[in-house]
Amino acid sequence: KEQIDLVGKAFVDHYYHLFDNDRPALSSLYKPSSTLTFEGHKIQGVEDITAKLISLPFDQCQRVISTIDSQPSFSGGIVVFISGSLQLSGEEHHLRFSQMFHLIPMLEGNFYVQNDIFRLNYG
Repeated sequence: KEQIDLVGKAFVDHYYHLFDNDRPALSSLYKPSSTLTFEGHKIQGVEDITAKLISLPFDQCQRVISTIDSQPSFSGGIVVFISGSLQLSGEEHHLRFSQMFHLIPMLEGNFYVQNDIFRLNYG
């Protein structure tokens, strides 16, 4: 259990570091079979997912992670669920968000993102 939590947290730290500092490099975390659901819109494949992530207007945002929950899935995968808030530049209110990753192991001991679901939580 502790190892799953450590891997989940390390992945989240790595993902958001790339998101904030080198968004095109996020393409290395996805495969052609990967699917991103962003606010209800399904996007599949490395190129389309990367294009969507690069187009997002979160260039100047502060992210506060509230929780990271990780569980083992079949075949050595890991499901990671994140909740937190975003403070966008020029906005006075924080936006609550949730994000889920399903990580699949690769031979080298690394993981790729098979499923990525992102939602802003209104209300």
